[in-house]
Amino acid sequence: MTNLPPRPADVPHRPWGAAEAAGLTADDVAVDLISLGKQIRHLRKQREMSLEDLGAAVGAAPSQLSLIENGKKEPKLSMLRALAKAFGVSSDELLGAEPPNRRVALEIELERAQRSGQYRSLGLPSVKPSSRIPTEALEALVGLHREVDRQINLHTATPEEARRANTELRRRMRDKDNYFADIEAEARTLLGKVDYAGGPLSQHQIADLAAHLRFTLHHVDDLPHSTRSVTDLKHRRIYLTQVGTGSHDPRTVLLQALASYVLQHEVPRTYLEFLGQRVSTNYLAAALLIPESSAVAFLRGAMQDKEIAVEDLRDNFAVSYEAAAHRFTNLATHHLGIRTHFQKVHKSGVIFKAYENDDVAFPADPTGAIEGQPICRYWTSRQVFDVPDKFNAFNQYTDTATGTYWCTARTERSADGLFSLSIGVPYESAKWFRGKETKARSVSRCPEPDCCRNPPRELSRAWAGKVWPTARAASSQLAAMPLGSFPGVDETEVYQFLERHSRR
Repeated sequence: MTNLPPRPADVPHRPWGAAEAAGLTADDVAVDLISLGKQIRHLRKQREMSLEDLGAAVGAAPSQLSLIENGKKEPKLSMLRALAKAFGVSSDELLGAEPPNRRVALEIELERAQRSGQYRSLGLPSVKPSSRIPTEALEALVGLHREVDRQINLHTATPEEARRANTELRRRMRDKDNYFADIEAEARTLLGKVDYAGGPLSQHQIADLAAHLRFTLHHVDDLPHSTRSVTDLKHRRIYLTQVGTGSHDPRTVLLQALASYVLQHEVPRTYLEFLGQRVSTNYLAAALLIPESSAVAFLRGAMQDKEIAVEDLRDNFAVSYEAAAHRFTNLATHHLGIRTHFQKVHKSGVIFKAYENDDVAFPADPTGAIEGQPICRYWTSRQVFDVPDKFNAFNQYTDTATGTYWCTARTERSADGLFSLSIGVPYESAKWFRGKETKARSVSRCPEPDCCRNPPRELSRAWAGKVWPTARAASSQLAAMPLGSFPGVDETEVYQFLERHSRR
């Protein structure tokens, strides 16, 4: 989430390709040079030319051409044109050609694997894939590298690794008060391209933004089940599900697809990087859907009237309550000086998502992760499930070990069940919010076991030793994280989908 360099118009975005990219350093130039060098060597030998012959044809020393063929020197544009002319091919064919045969493909894959940071860290020597090495030996070496990558992925793609990554990401977000200035600046630039003047971003402006980025939109009824959208970078198409048939706001889904392109996301090498990409993608989509300038002006007006309400932000920008709550936490501390926390809690009491910069004490496991932990039953995020009035927001003061907090919460149902969404602030900041006059108050003594973890003594005396429940274990607690560049996405299904639609 650093400042983003401008993307040259002629530089392709290549985020996909998990299998061949695992373990590589993020150095696209070095990878291209390997393929280019192999292609030049293949064409030279195919035409029975020595390095001296080729050097005479293009006006270069054989030693320089050898460096190019070995992927250690980047040729100038004039040299590429001279080489293409010498081989009787176009420059595009020279640069974009697929490996001419299986042997060359193996040599390229081995070179890439041996140049990866993962392999270099082992301190092992590299094997030069010369013509003297049998193809069977190359098959074995490449197979070994693939298996090492697979074993490493099996180790890192675990629930424990995911929890550690979540913990680190939440720390980084807290350090920034959940506000990312570089992404806000990117959003302002994009909004300027569609003549945004204020208020909610219209459907028409979102379509104009896609067109500005040179994408066409295609609504289909056979989108891969593991995806919300698929971006075909070859033909510059974005595939979306048929309007109205999905469970997610179609505007958000489209903006998230555009955000991944704008933010220049590459294949994530770690689960932390994967989560970071999701956060930045969601952030940019929200910054476009609820633009900073309009949202801050709206919130400052409500603050002046001491009537801040998340549901007003929701209604003003025609978004979900969850989207409005997220956006409030992005802007509240940086622009309003209000420290805050957010929670998304399942009806079972388990935290699905939470972050804070107001020192509220969330429950955590030994790794520091809070996702999957049960929240105190006396907090607003749990109490709201028992409130009969589901139309209005539920507001409550809660005394905790780290201070008193005022919180506002609502419930929303999704495909995964019923959730509460809550925003909380320290007691002294409650004066800025609608609902501050609430009489609802509770006391949380968690993490003391007798607060809500242990059953009341009278119930224990009546039932202890006389019951045997069967637990419903969440499958996510037992299964490893799905493998691949984008956990949970079926790459084969996506490629088959693109192959079908590319012919239409």
